[in-house]
Amino acid sequence: MKSNVDKAICLVKTKFQLGEEGDLCNYLGIKVTKLPDGTITLSQPHLIDAILTDLYLQSARTTERSTPALSSILLHRDSKGVPFDKSFHYRSVIGKLNFLEKSTRPELAYAVHQCARFCSNPKRLHGEAIEHIGRYLLSTSEQGIILRPKQDTFDCQVDASHAGEWKRETASNEDMAKSRTGYIIMFAGCPLIWLSKLQTEIALSFTKAEYIALSTATREIIYLIDFFREAKDKGVPINVNNAVVRCKIFEDNSGAIEMAKVPKMCPRTKHLNIKYHHFC
Repeated sequence: MKSNVDKAICLVKTKFQLGEEGDLCNYLGIKVTKLPDGTITLSQPHLIDAILTDLYLQSARTTERSTPALSSILLHRDSKGVPFDKSFHYRSVIGKLNFLEKSTRPELAYAVHQCARFCSNPKRLHGEAIEHIGRYLLSTSEQGIILRPKQDTFDCQVDASHAGEWKRETASNEDMAKSRTGYIIMFAGCPLIWLSKLQTEIALSFTKAEYIALSTATREIIYLIDFFREAKDKGVPINVNNAVVRCKIFEDNSGAIEMAKVPKMCPRTKHLNIKYHHFC
């Protein structure tokens, strides 16, 4: 006797039909383009048009920008600044920018995260930063991620700033004393995961900020490597070799590299033992 679950599965199998719809060209608003040389491009021009419409930046006379944010301006709460004039729906635009950044535009990660931090009480300074992102998108609306698969290995590039957003006039805000982690994880030369966010605790030195970033990125890699191993064991046709267990990490701080190679337990680093040394 078959159980009710088995009967339901059999019923689904007999009623569910699959059809061939051709090559994938659009998925969740992401435009997929396959080129003759095997390269795949992912872009979201329709979402960018919607963002520009929300920001009223569709005029032919709108000034374009070459970067998503100004390196000379660090956003802060600006508690005494001019309030945002509500010329557009701040939260709505941030939501669309977040989806765009996480899907096909990793270069927006820092700029979007900066603006998203002030959704609860935006000032004119923050609204101008979002408009700057929009002007950058105006000149790059058709661009996106280029996937050109090559050697089947993981690569990770990670960096950090040590309290890079601290300013004397905002010293009372503890968030400004936190360091920022940034990394991108790639497989076969194609980006999989990227991130730009403030660290959850205050690093006391540049080496510790870099080491925290290195550990944070490596946690993601460990899960990815285990996932690929399990998929291969289950018979999923993944074109991998023994290098699937290898990952190359790019780090530019000699102190963090030394700590990763030889985890030394000393009074200044013993608090890192449980949380950050595990990946070694």
